[in-house]
Amino acid sequence: MRIDFCKMQGLGNDFVVLDATGRRAPRFNPTPAQARFIAERHFGIGCDQILLVEEPTTAAADFRYRIFNADGSEVEQCGNGARCFVRFVHEAGLTDRREIRVETKGGLIGLRLEADGQVTVDMGPPRFVPAEIPFLAEREAVTDPLEVAGRTLEISALSMGNPHAVQVVGDLDRAPLAELGPAIEHHPRFPQRVNASFMQIEDRHAIRLRVWERGAGETLACGTGACAAVVAGIRRGLLDSPVAVAMPGGALTIAWPGINASVMMTGPAVTVFRGTIELPEDLQ
Repeated sequence: MRIDFCKMQGLGNDFVVLDATGRRAPRFNPTPAQARFIAERHFGIGCDQILLVEEPTTAAADFRYRIFNADGSEVEQCGNGARCFVRFVHEAGLTDRREIRVETKGGLIGLRLEADGQVTVDMGPPRFVPAEIPFLAEREAVTDPLEVAGRTLEISALSMGNPHAVQVVGDLDRAPLAELGPAIEHHPRFPQRVNASFMQIEDRHAIRLRVWERGAGETLACGTGACAAVVAGIRRGLLDSPVAVAMPGGALTIAWPGINASVMMTGPAVTVFRGTIELPEDLQ
């Protein structure tokens, strides 16, 4: 099977974007094995996530947006991918609207292509109720203790359409992501696994951030992770909106007015190259 693709990146968080609308190419629904092959950096194209552009299933949306991690698992949301999504549908001629609504597994989000080429994403309100994250806890709390690798971490658990565990660290460069990231991701209190964020606060409007992403490992940037970190910092009284979030791949601006309000994320989205790949027939 031959499929056309577009390689894109948002702050170094890289994606393979596929038009699965059926308008210009056959519909394609990757199996976990096919997704892993596409994402593999030596034998496939290589990416952190695969993004599918589909026709919506609701009249409230212009498109449906599906996300597959490098390990083949389908997830609810990806903020950096969302910015690439709106640039892709414009460049592919699938829409001429600069502001669209997109249906995701984590809910509806709004995307706006700015005049300067930046993209603003309305990520919707964060969720704190443990069952909605999901997170096993008796009650909603700003912070929770989490026993990991023989130590007790103070984390903020919340959902940005996907689950996040945010902790504050004093020295981000020395934070043990390789050790604690996988342990947090697979912690039994997170039934659907979790993205683990390590945040260093620079001042009330600036942070540095590294994220261990569920199903992908440490990435150069994470849009939903940046949103979750800022929300957690504001709730803890450590930050004020808007906040500049510096990650290894670059910076995002995150704004959140407070409880019940949407989180707004602004940042770049870049097309790297386009091509065609032949998928092995034995992949199921």
